Amino acid sequence: MLHASALDGQLTDVFAHSGVILFYLLVWGLVFAGTALLLGVFIPFITGDSLLFASGLVAASSQNLNIVILATGTGIAAFLGDQVGFLLGLKYGRGYLDKRGGRRTAIAVAKTESFYLKYGWWSVVIARFMPWARVFVPVVAGVGRMNYYKFVTSNLVGALAWGVGLTLVGYYAASIPGVKSAAYVIAGIFIAASIFFGLRTWRADRAERKASMLNR
Repeated sequence: MLHASALDGQLTDVFAHSGVILFYLLVWGLVFAGTALLLGVFIPFITGDSLLFASGLVAASSQNLNIVILATGTGIAAFLGDQVGFLLGLKYGRGYLDKRGGRRTAIAVAKTESFYLKYGWWSVVIARFMPWARVFVPVVAGVGRMNYYKFVTSNLVGALAWGVGLTLVGYYAASIPGVKSAAYVIAGIFIAASIFFGLRTWRADRAERKASMLNR
C-alpha cells in the first residue's frame, strides 16, 4: 500500500507539472522555429521579442515555472535555430530564400544582405533584436560562407543577449508595482497582438505571391 501511495503521489506531481513542461516546450519551440524553419517570416512577432518578454512575465507570476530553466532553454533554442538557418543557407544558397515568399521577403533579403556585408560578425548579434534580420541573417551568413567558428561565437553572444536577456527583462519587470498582479493580462495582450500582426503580415505576403504568379 505504501508503494502504491508513493506512486500515486509521484503521478500526481507529474500531471500537476505537465502544464509547466508544455509551456517550456512551446516557448522554446517557437523560438527555435522562428529562424530554423523561417517561421519568423510569416509570424515575426510571436516568435520574437514579445514572446520572450511575455514568457518572463508569466514565469514571475507562477510558482511552478523556473526562470533559470526557462531563460537557459530559450537561449539554447535561439542558438540552435540560428545554427540550422546557417546550415540551410550554406547547403541550399540563395535559391532557398527566393522560394520563401513574395515581394516583402525579397526586400527583406536584400536589406539583410546589405546589413550582413556592413556589419559582418556583429550582424548576427545585432540581428537578434531586428524582426526581419533575425530570420534572414543566419541564412545569408551561410550563403556568404561566413567562417563557421566566427558564426558560432557571434550566434552564442546573440543568443545569450537576446534569448536569455529579454526573458529576464520580462521576469524582473514583474517586480514593478502593479505589473506582477497583471502579468498574465499583459502577456496575453502581447501574445494576442503578436498573433494579429503576424497573421496580417502572412496574409499580405501571401496576396503578393499570388499577384506575382498571376502577372507572370
